[in-house]
Amino acid sequence: MKLSIGLLFCLLLLGVDGQSWWSFVKEAGQGSRDMWRAYSDMREANYKNADKYFHARGNYDAAQRGPGGAWAAKVISDAREGIQSLLGHGAEDTRADQFANEWGRSGKDPNHFRPAGLPSKY
Repeated sequence: MKLSIGLLFCLLLLGVDGQSWWSFVKEAGQGSRDMWRAYSDMREANYKNADKYFHARGNYDAAQRGPGGAWAAKVISDAREGIQSLLGHGAEDTRADQFANEWGRSGKDPNHFRPAGLPSKY
C-alpha cells in the first residue's frame, strides 16, 4: 500500500511541470470524470464497433482540461489496457485501443472512430 501511494505521488509530482498543484489536481479530477463518462456512455450505448470512438472521446475530453487531464487519461488508459492484457485480451486489440487513446489525447477528432449509426446522443 505504501509503495503504491509513493508511486502515485511520484507520478503526480512528475506530471505537475511548473504549474500549481491545485490546478493540476483539479484538471486530473475533471479528466478522470471525462474518462468515466466516456466509459459509462460506451456501456450504455452497447453499440457494435464503437469502443475505439469512446476511447478516443474520453482521452480527448480529458486532455482538453490541461496537463492534469491528459495525465489522468494516460494513467487510466494504460492501467485499463494493462489489466485487459493480463486477462488475456489480444495484443492487437490492445494496440488498436492505445492508438485510439493516443489519437484523442493528442487533440485529434474522436469522430474519426465514430461508427455509422451511433446515436447522436453520444
